[in-house]
Amino acid sequence: MDILFNVVSGFVVKVGKFGSKFIFPKIVNTIHFSSEVENLRKEMEKLTKLRDDHIKEKVEVAKREGYKPKPDVLKWLQDVQKLENEWESMQENIATAKIFAYKCCPKWSLRSKISTLAQNRRDQLCALIEIGENFGSNLVVETYKIQKAEFIPGPSIEEGQSVATRNLNEILQLLEDDKVCTIGVWGIGGVGKTTLVMNVNNELLKIAASSSELSFDVVVWVTVPKPPTDIRKVQAQIANRLNLKVDSEESVESIASRIHQRLNEGMSFLLILDDVWEAINLDHIGVPQPEDHPRCKVIITSRFLDVCRQMRTDKKIKVYTLDEDESWHMFVKNAGDIANLEHIQPFAKEIAMECDGLPLAITVIGASMRGKTRIELWKDALESLRRSEPHNKDVNNKVYKVIKWSFDCLDSEDIQSCFLYCSLYPEAISTADLIHCWWAEGLLGHEYDTYEQAYNRGIIVIESLKDVCLLDAHEWDSVKMLELATHKLNSVKMHDVVRDVAIWIAKSFGDEHNSLIQAGMGLTDISNIKMSASVKRISFVSNKIERLPDCFLECPETTTLLLQDNVPLRRIPHDYFLAFPAIRVLNLSNTSIRALPFSIDSLSQLRALVLQNCCYLTELPAIGNLRNLQLLDCDNTRLHRLPPGMDELTDLRVLYLPATDLENIREGILLKLSNIEMLNMLDTKYLWGRSYPMLDELSYLHKLTCLIIKLDRSSVSNRDHTWMSRLKRFHIEVGEAPMPFSNSTRMIGVSECEIFSRGQLSGMLQFASLLYLTNCNGLSKLIGYNNNFYGLKSLHISGCHCYFKPMEEGNGQFDPLPNLESLRLYKIFNLKSVSDFGHLLGLRFSKLRQLDVYDCRRLTCLFKVDGPFPVVPKHLEEIDIICCAELEELFVPFGSSQTTLKVRKLVLKMLPELRTLGEPQSTWEHLEELGLMDCDRIRKLPISIQTSKNIKVIRGDSYCWNQLEWDDDSFKSNLEHCFLPRYY
Repeated sequence: MDILFNVVSGFVVKVGKFGSKFIFPKIVNTIHFSSEVENLRKEMEKLTKLRDDHIKEKVEVAKREGYKPKPDVLKWLQDVQKLENEWESMQENIATAKIFAYKCCPKWSLRSKISTLAQNRRDQLCALIEIGENFGSNLVVETYKIQKAEFIPGPSIEEGQSVATRNLNEILQLLEDDKVCTIGVWGIGGVGKTTLVMNVNNELLKIAASSSELSFDVVVWVTVPKPPTDIRKVQAQIANRLNLKVDSEESVESIASRIHQRLNEGMSFLLILDDVWEAINLDHIGVPQPEDHPRCKVIITSRFLDVCRQMRTDKKIKVYTLDEDESWHMFVKNAGDIANLEHIQPFAKEIAMECDGLPLAITVIGASMRGKTRIELWKDALESLRRSEPHNKDVNNKVYKVIKWSFDCLDSEDIQSCFLYCSLYPEAISTADLIHCWWAEGLLGHEYDTYEQAYNRGIIVIESLKDVCLLDAHEWDSVKMLELATHKLNSVKMHDVVRDVAIWIAKSFGDEHNSLIQAGMGLTDISNIKMSASVKRISFVSNKIERLPDCFLECPETTTLLLQDNVPLRRIPHDYFLAFPAIRVLNLSNTSIRALPFSIDSLSQLRALVLQNCCYLTELPAIGNLRNLQLLDCDNTRLHRLPPGMDELTDLRVLYLPATDLENIREGILLKLSNIEMLNMLDTKYLWGRSYPMLDELSYLHKLTCLIIKLDRSSVSNRDHTWMSRLKRFHIEVGEAPMPFSNSTRMIGVSECEIFSRGQLSGMLQFASLLYLTNCNGLSKLIGYNNNFYGLKSLHISGCHCYFKPMEEGNGQFDPLPNLESLRLYKIFNLKSVSDFGHLLGLRFSKLRQLDVYDCRRLTCLFKVDGPFPVVPKHLEEIDIICCAELEELFVPFGSSQTTLKVRKLVLKMLPELRTLGEPQSTWEHLEELGLMDCDRIRKLPISIQTSKNIKVIRGDSYCWNQLEWDDDSFKSNLEHCFLPRYY
């Protein structure tokens, strides 16, 4: 019994020890569950407060100032974050453990597990708190210290400089746009590109110095050395800004790697590359690509648009010259109040005008005149500028040489010569005229190139000069547009200071580019003009010359003589042209000459004779000896007959002969001009009623690629027009009504024609890409029954009477205009919908992108859902509807349709009955521009417009805008900035 008792007693003791070791702690943990969790929560709050309010904040501030956190500090922050994550993940289990399993019975096992985990984590928390408190202020090391931005000295943009201020604000806004990574600022040398981005830099410095938050950790300014670009010098500036020490023996690749590592350390940056002459690969420098690096951007300034393209800029901002008021204000600021003195001011203003809005020229020339009170000094400075000569070293070094660098960077000597040729003109230059002169002078390549090849090369040269800002596009004012022939409107211009530099450069070349340039000087008499016998080019363009001298110095090397735009000039001396035996280009346009002297026939080297707008010129002398003539331009003259010897011009390539009074064109003469490539006889009334032999002769001109002509309606019927397939461009008018001119398409215009019923025009029309029909009948017979209009892309119809009946059986089996992209309907009197028009002709509008409807007074809607064709052209991008008095809605019915339009531009004007733009939601989701004028009944924009993020511009009447109703007030506020007052 004792033995049994001892055994049992021993077992009980062991079981008790086991229970006290394994069961009792769990019981204790379960009992103290709530207190352990609460203690852990308090310690966690203490730790995160220490991190957020002290350590982390100080580290972030120090990083922005260029310091680097110590490794143990970074490790401590990581450990705290890890514990914080675990605490967050425990919350769900803690909440579960607090729920009773069976009425009053808690979840003992889960509570015990959480309580044990809380004890362990609390020990870790306490240890981290102790470590964090011991850091004190010893958190970072001063491996590098960088100011966010450094001041760049230079002129500030003042309040009155509206254009510069607008550009500055635009760039600052783009820096906040996440979609824009690289910004290109380009413009002519001296226009203020550096000043603009320098002010951007200094504005960012002001933001960094204030309490405002700057978007970048560092702004890096680099002045790029001129080509060939030394990458090491660029890297040195970046490294210096980032406080990186660079060894002179270190390789470019090694420096790039260290720059890349520094900028990749969580640092956001703005890199400004000023004065970039050739594209720079950011990878070679060590700069991360902005599109791959969040919150990082690059700004480049360059004279060359192509550099911006090659560096893949997302936004290009061209910096333009100052207007007259801003120019004068800047000039006075630099010259001082002396410029406003009564006896000085007239000359000061003339000098400021000579600077033509170029800030660099205004600043340098204005400063050079500061303190000069003698009027003689101002007169001398003005004369020097007019002679294109720098009047002191500062102007030479700081203005002329700055622009000459752009000239030196041109790709070839031919392009340089073309540029210098532009200095012969004082104002805007017709692109075609300029290219013709280059071509005749042999500056555009091989002598045996076709006219089209030479012209295309000329366009490339012009675009190259525009891209480097040595030429600018020129916009004619509306009055001038009415004065000029439409096809001459495409023109360029040269900035006055650039022209001065071009003349200055030409003088430095000596005889090679020796020119006498007296253009735009207001001259009435040139008999006293001094020049050398070696002069190559002579320009008296845009003067008031009344007569040419009877005795003129012989100029055996002169190749260009420009006398155009001298309206008072009526007579040319008989022997005048004997002085210019080597001349290649002669321009007498816009003069009042009645005839040319017989000495014109002595110019055996002449290649271009230009007589545009010589409205009093009635006859030409014999020109049979001009066998090298390639271009004869008699546009808008009053010639009664062709000159003797015309058939000897076998090398003639371009002939402009819209002579309204021409009485006789000898049959067969065109056959002699077998090299003709471009022929313009648009206004030659002789062709009226006598076009049969002319058309036959045209068909034998196998080199003809461009034809501009007006024909009698009867001359085009029942003829073979297959020869027209050789033409690359043509403008053919059939009938009396004038048509809008297009010099780059295959256009045919037909007016007052009723012969469609016999299909007599279809043979010619099949070659057109653009067709104008004015006051013509029988459209369905012309188009609906023909399947040979595959090349037609634009159709403009005006004043046509159509009767819109249901489609006849058999029609609509094919689309007669399958490639139609643009449709313009004007005064189609019975038209009630564009769908009816499509049904009439069997059109499916499968590729229609642009639709214009003007003054169709019975139109009630654009498209109807019913019928055999698609509801709405799926590819429509632009819709323009004006003056349709009965238009009530655009699409009928459209509510049930699932078609999503791709319209980007919608213009609605003078539509008094229009009430709605239509639904559903997807109808206008791609819309970018909306015009809404004189549409008084529209009270609400579709929800797809109200909520669209693509809308950029809304033009309209203010009262219409104010009466619109909105589904949400926020929609109106989101679109308010897009609204602009109406335009006419």
